[in-house]
Amino acid sequence: MSTSYRKTSFPVSDVRRFLEPGPIVLVSSCYKDQRNIMTMGWYTVMEFTPSLIGCMITASNHSFELIKKSKACVINIPTYDLIDTVIGIGNTSGATIDKFEAFGLTPGKSLQVKAPLIKECYANFECKVVDTKLLNKYNFFILEVVEAHVAKTPKYPETVHYRGDGVFMVSGKNINKRKLFKKSML
Repeated sequence: MSTSYRKTSFPVSDVRRFLEPGPIVLVSSCYKDQRNIMTMGWYTVMEFTPSLIGCMITASNHSFELIKKSKACVINIPTYDLIDTVIGIGNTSGATIDKFEAFGLTPGKSLQVKAPLIKECYANFECKVVDTKLLNKYNFFILEVVEAHVAKTPKYPETVHYRGDGVFMVSGKNINKRKLFKKSML
């Protein structure tokens, strides 16, 4: 039986709290002798093959210029044990500190881009900027994942999801409904 919810007016500016269920990611970038890590809670999968991800990064963010100039970055997926680090990275500017050193993270060598991956993260997706048509007007990067590294265990990591207003949730229980999906959807 389905539930009928009683609703009240809600601020339009806060709807992202319900639309950002994907895990928080750490985006690492570099250009020449500068490197940075930024926390990002909003991005969108745009295509499966090639694997395209879209994200808006404000031009005032230190990572914006690094990614724009280098045309590359790494999307790193942290787990719950890094929540304080994720928040700390989001609350500081890479223009004034080296976040790898400040937060005790280990930069790893990527295979296809110059940006470092973060070894402490569960997964690392090396990305190249493949389309800049929306960059000047909307600060919207279109990235292609060109290499992916994912830990073998655990199968379902405890990822962190931002709900807005300083509230997070940790990924919950997994429900297998594969038998209901068409083979082409898996």
